[in-house]
Amino acid sequence: MFIVHVHVEVKPDFVEAFKKATLDNARASLHEPGIARFDVIQQIDIPTRFALVEVYWTPEDPGRHKETPHYQKWRDTVETMMAAPRRSTKYLNCFPDDSGWA
Repeated sequence: MFIVHVHVEVKPDFVEAFKKATLDNARASLHEPGIARFDVIQQIDIPTRFALVEVYWTPEDPGRHKETPHYQKWRDTVETMMAAPRRSTKYLNCFPDDSGWA
């Protein structure tokens, strides 16, 4: 498994629009063969902060995800909603599947 956490800070006036666009992208993403899981989470104490928890089967699958029309629509739609550039952190799954550990 290959996991990507995408951290997003949204401008306060765009929280609801961001949620709608992001949920549309997440729902469509679940139909991609390379995606095992796609979570959208919102920080409780600072509701303008979100994280996308994207779980892929292989390290190549995020690149395929970025080629899809629904991702490209999401990227273009939310670009002006962000208070800062989004950032991502990549992980290998350690448990329950330890295939990423040598």
